Order: sequence, then C-alpha cells, then structure tokens
Amino acid sequence: MDEAWRNELAEFIRIPSVSADPAHREDVKTAGEWVCEFIRTKCGGTAQLTPFGERELALGEVPASHEPGSAPTVLVYNHFDVQPPAPLDLWESDPFELTIKDEWAYARGITDDKGQLYIMLKAAQKLVEADALPINIRFACDGEEEIGGTTIVDWIRSDSVGADAGIIFDGGMLRVDVPMFSLSTRGLIAFDVKVTTGERDLHSGMYGGAALNAIHVLMRVLSSITAGESGLLPEPLRQGIVPPTAEELENWKALPPGAEELALQGARPLDKDAAEQFNIRTFAEPSADVNGIIGGKPGLRNTTLSVHAAGEITVRLAPGQSVDTIGNAAEKLMREAAPDGADIEITWAGGPAGLMRPDSPAIQLGADAFEHVLGVRPLLVRSGGTLPIVPALADAGIPTVITGFGLPESNVHSPNEKFLVRYFEAGVNTAAAMFTAYKDLPR
Repeated sequence: MDEAWRNELAEFIRIPSVSADPAHREDVKTAGEWVCEFIRTKCGGTAQLTPFGERELALGEVPASHEPGSAPTVLVYNHFDVQPPAPLDLWESDPFELTIKDEWAYARGITDDKGQLYIMLKAAQKLVEADALPINIRFACDGEEEIGGTTIVDWIRSDSVGADAGIIFDGGMLRVDVPMFSLSTRGLIAFDVKVTTGERDLHSGMYGGAALNAIHVLMRVLSSITAGESGLLPEPLRQGIVPPTAEELENWKALPPGAEELALQGARPLDKDAAEQFNIRTFAEPSADVNGIIGGKPGLRNTTLSVHAAGEITVRLAPGQSVDTIGNAAEKLMREAAPDGADIEITWAGGPAGLMRPDSPAIQLGADAFEHVLGVRPLLVRSGGTLPIVPALADAGIPTVITGFGLPESNVHSPNEKFLVRYFEAGVNTAAAMFTAYKDLPR
C-alpha cells in the first residue's frame, strides 16, 4: 500500500468511533468531521457534519470537473461508525492501529466500513486531481449504521435534490476476485401476540380437555402464518412478490449450493426442497419465524393449564410486497385460527423490502466498470436481510449499486477484522471507473 495512503487510513482508523458505546459519542462525531475535512481538502468539495434529528450526517458535494450544471449526480453512502472491538484479548494487534501483515490489513472498521469509505473518497480525489471527474458526487455518510439507526433514511426521504444513481460500498465479494452486486433486501414485519383464555390458571387434571389452554391457542395462531409442507408461506402472505429475472437466476447458479450453506451453519433443511430452493427462498420469497414464546412455567414440571401466553413472530417480506397488505393478511389469518372464547391481542410494525432493477443503466454501467477493472462481471444477487436505506433509495428513484471488496474471511464484527491490501488500489480504480462510466447515466 502507498505510504501516504497508509498514513491517511491509519489516521481515520485511529478514531474509536464505536457508536454502540455512549462514551465514544464524540469520537463518532470526530470520525464524521474527518470525512468532511477529506472532502474539503483532498477532493475540492464542500462538506459539513450536519445535525439531523438526534444525530449527525457527514454531507458533502464534489462538483464535476467541467460543466457540473449538466452532469449527472451520484449519491455515495457509507458509514464511519464501527463495532465495539471486544473481546480485546482475541485481537492479535491493536484494533485501532492499522496493522499490515502479509497480504492483509488489520483494524476495527477496515472492512466495515471505514476502509471502504476511504476507497470512495480516494476515487473521487483521483479523478478531481486529474481534472477528469465527469459527474457530481454527493456524499451522505452516517455514524449509526452499527446500531441500526435510521437518520440516513429520514434524510433521504426529506431530501429534495436527489441523484441519478447511488453507490454503497458496504458489502463484499462471494470469494476472492468474484464481485457481487446486491439488488434487493427483504422487508420485515414484527408481530407481538398475546392470548388470554380465562381468568386464572387451572388444574389440568380437573379442567384439561374441557377448558381452553392459552399456550395451545398461541401455537395454533402462530402456526397459521408459518410455512406449510411445501416450505412456502400461505398464499395470502405471498401477494406482490416480484420474481427474479432470468439474468438473476443464471447468476445465482454460481453461488454455493444450498445444502453446503446450510451445512456450514450446522442447520438442518426445513423440508425436502429447502436446500435446492435455498437462494429463491432466502432472496425472493417471504418467510416467517417464531422468535419467542412466553407461557406456563418453563423449566418446572407442573400440571397447570395456562390461561395467558404471548409470542413474537417476524415475517420477512419479499421484494415487491407491501407492509400493510401482508401485515393485515397475517393478522387476519392469525385471528381466524383462534378458537371461539380466546381473546387475541395483536400489534405489529414493519419496514418494506427494497429492489433495484437489474436492467437499470446504473446497475449495468456499474457492472461494466467492475468488469473493465477486475476482468470479471459482478454476480447479481439479492440479500435475505433487511436494510432500511435500500427501500428508501428505491422509493426516491435512485437506482443504487450495493457492493464492496470485503471477503467472507474478513472477520467483520469479530476480532482481527481484516481487508485484502491489494483491494485498496483495485477498489479505488474500480470506484473511479464507476464514477467515469456514470457520465452516461440518463437524466
């Protein structure tokens, strides 16, 4: 790694911007100021750590080298907060001192996400210094991604300027030199269910088989929205699914087999088709999982018929599905499953799925840039998780590339987090190629 780059990155890494620890609140702000200062002094742009709600965002703009008024605009998002370094005794080097050993760079945040934010900043600097930046870049970075904050989502929803495309380097590759673009995330609805079936708990010998048992009712209620024998959710919970395209399905053939993925996690298939349908089910189908049940006297052998029970269940929404539509449908199924005489209380809230069209110019131009620099075209995949910024960008009409240079062995969120050193230069060149290719974005 270039010595100047190493010193810059080490300075950024040295800031212990641990958002989960209130004691590091000022450090998080300092990291945001570092990003803004870089944009101002190295990229020739304007930037300020801007209060927004209860937090701050590093908001900056770097104009195109020529005729910025007619150039496309690209929004870049990264985050400058990091996970806590604990347990410290498992680190082989200081987590807040950049350490390079063999072909790896070690530090907390080196992959998630300071190292990748640095790549985006250096790519902008490279083109500015060459008088060759053909687009306007808007940086919008936050310091609360690691604690699930939504300030950036609120900002996107309130922003009136917008962008023609977005780039998020906060992801990784399938394996070394096999890049990926994530096109979607699933949504999430969380349900709290409470059941009451009488005034007080009863003796099961005297009333069992004659009186309602709240735990039995809860089991029936929750089972009404979980997967059936086919492994898929009931039809009312499958409304609105946007199926994967032929191009996506072809890309998914390069992913590890579902049986291998399950085995690596020590998991057992849900049904006979689960392994074969692994990618479809986790990328493009809704799912439901019971997350907890409270009732009776767990751990104590007793003969009580319980009249109070509660449970939590979450439904992951497939791209294209509506929170309200699926939430109402799930509540209807659960209420219909409850027998007469049972009082059911259901509350729920959720966030939508997000989907970027694989044939959009932003995705295709970005893929061209990756292929030009790395010699391989990125796989187009989806994410089974939930990331609020993705639907926010989709709703704002900003097609976004979600990618990065992390690797499965990068130890993200774990001790000895690491990043392959050669990917710094490759990442900067690739990001610069994306910025250059986006001059052809439709406006």
